[in-house]
Amino acid sequence: MIWLKIMGQAQSGSDKEVTLQHIQALYRRFASECPSGNLHLHEFKKIFRVNNESSEEESAYMENVFRSFDTNKDGKLDFMEYVAAVHLVLRGKLEDKLKWSFKVYDRDGNGRLDRGEVRHIIKIIYKLKKHTDPGAPENIEDICDRIFTQVDKNKDSQISLEEFIEGAEKDPWVMDQLKLDFTPCDWFIEQQEKNPNS
Repeated sequence: MIWLKIMGQAQSGSDKEVTLQHIQALYRRFASECPSGNLHLHEFKKIFRVNNESSEEESAYMENVFRSFDTNKDGKLDFMEYVAAVHLVLRGKLEDKLKWSFKVYDRDGNGRLDRGEVRHIIKIIYKLKKHTDPGAPENIEDICDRIFTQVDKNKDSQISLEEFIEGAEKDPWVMDQLKLDFTPCDWFIEQQEKNPNS
């Protein structure tokens, strides 16, 4: 089971604090999994339990996540990129998480989201939601239309980073649709309790 949750999904234990000890263990895991000092996509997926048995949606989502953390676009995460990613995921502020979410949506990296980019991520999110909530709505086009109606203020059929953040902060529904929220705390704490020496 992939360790990410989408905003609005079960938040049962997300109040648990991730301690410095947990973060240090995660760093040790990086060093043990990647002695070369670089984390490639297949290793990234392995660390987060995405494998051949994972769904296509989980795999595609993790590829987008990996790409968003690979700031120098060299196809691998070095230790500093990894540290920045861990910090964002575990301790990041809302605005920083929204900026990161925007990067995940922005597949071509041009700084603007078109309908195809938004549709792609929304489709993945709703396929993932179906695993935990079979009653989740499926009309991706209606969701995209509503997002663009509420967020694309200048009506240019593209969403800028500023529009993305402003739209998410003003409307809880939009926030729920746009913010990709990694909440690994439960998963990570659970793994540490099972394997305290890893």
